[in-house]
Amino acid sequence: MENNPYILQMQSITKQFPGVKALDDVTLEVRRGTIHVICGENGAGKSTLMKVLSGVYPYGSYEGKIFFMGSEMKFRNIKESESAGIGIIHQELTMIPELSVTENIFVGNEITRKGLVDWDEERRRTVEILKRVGLMINPDTLIKHLGVGQQQLVEIAKALSKNVKLLILDEPTSALNEDDSANLLNLMRELKANDITCIMISHKLNEVAAIADAVTVIRDGHTVESYEVEAGSVDEDKIIRAMVGRSIENRYPEHVSNPGEVIFEVSDWWVEDPEVEGRMVCKGSSFNVRAGEIVGFAGLMGAGRTELMRSIFGHNYGIFRGGTLKIKGKEVKINSVESAIKHGIAYVPEDRKNLGLNLLDSIRQTIVSADLDRIIKRGLLSFEEEQKAAEKYRESVRIKAPSVDVGVNTLSGGNQQKVVLSKWMYTEPDVLILDEPTRGIDVGAKYEIYKLIHELADQGKAVVLVSSELPELLGMADRIYTIFEGSITGELAKEEASQEALMKRMTITSVS
Repeated sequence: MENNPYILQMQSITKQFPGVKALDDVTLEVRRGTIHVICGENGAGKSTLMKVLSGVYPYGSYEGKIFFMGSEMKFRNIKESESAGIGIIHQELTMIPELSVTENIFVGNEITRKGLVDWDEERRRTVEILKRVGLMINPDTLIKHLGVGQQQLVEIAKALSKNVKLLILDEPTSALNEDDSANLLNLMRELKANDITCIMISHKLNEVAAIADAVTVIRDGHTVESYEVEAGSVDEDKIIRAMVGRSIENRYPEHVSNPGEVIFEVSDWWVEDPEVEGRMVCKGSSFNVRAGEIVGFAGLMGAGRTELMRSIFGHNYGIFRGGTLKIKGKEVKINSVESAIKHGIAYVPEDRKNLGLNLLDSIRQTIVSADLDRIIKRGLLSFEEEQKAAEKYRESVRIKAPSVDVGVNTLSGGNQQKVVLSKWMYTEPDVLILDEPTRGIDVGAKYEIYKLIHELADQGKAVVLVSSELPELLGMADRIYTIFEGSITGELAKEEASQEALMKRMTITSVS
């Protein structure tokens, strides 16, 4: 078997859940020392396949065979797959917020000396590993003080701290800005040069094109296509056709914007970092949004986009130090999330797992959760009204689920995001702030969410769109503001905006 060119062969994998066949006779072959990319829409079965491989779904809970490094594997749990040399980084982060970076990297795998944890050696190793992923931070920093993107890099560093031969990355760059994404792709090339094989699940076709040695497309639980490519010569349109079963001519739906009066104004907005006294995360920010207008916000990670939006949404982040809000020309004081909702502001957070959803709730409970007053009849919650509202959004937003009673934790990332959007659409807001609304979502589902955003604008809502993907902002926004180090550094109309013009304003405090 030593001459076998494949490090991994998954043969005829079938996995069933109650009422749904998630994988149906899927085959995957991955050559040693390559970067193999798996593409497919949300719910296609990509993550399920990787969970079968890594032992999350143990041997016996699926049909088919797994061969790794020439031997058949029957993993009963993650520990067994890790011992064999398989590392997996899930799309949803698994870090423990209250522990430090060092503690997270070595949890369950501590370095000991004479029966005690050798903290000095763990910190030294942590700094070394963090350098490999381009993250220069104090190893004693608590995870909860890091942004989503930095947490993702720590997650990758943790995998590299173990002796991996095959590294699985599920949407690894979904929360990263362009620089960090480029850094990660370079890291994967280095791993490949050091004979570590990578499987990457990705929806970012430009990254697939840049890095893939082979591509496998999964649709509705079936392997649709699998072929080798030369990095840089990937046919993106071919992948899209295979993923969605049809051709998407334009990745952004056609839309004619029709903005009305300014209905949302933020002036001279100042917010202090809750952890670092005297450090301002928002510095005199001012912007406005018209009815029926989509206004984009561009900035590198750490620029302060999310901090600005969360602080506007009822001082949900940081220490408010000054500024005014006007809705429909009238100044309003909003000191809580409840007050923000009552004033017609909705906020879809970038971290849907921790901030957007209660993963113990059903679709039905989640959709009505931001405005329960609407379904209270004679002092009691009306199950009938709740059901009606949930069914309405399941249909109109096209949430893929057998019923509205299933738990949101059972849904794919794209369908979870649709539930979060539905929850806020249900409050019938005037102002809708969308923070990374398509993060970790496939091309087909993105297109549907873009259409929803257009529909919201056409209803006269003021839409704020925060995105790390500049093509998305250029394809969707009527105007784009740029942020750098907590300050708004520019404002460009759609017609004058380009990736170069935006990047210039995202990296310097002022443009002459």
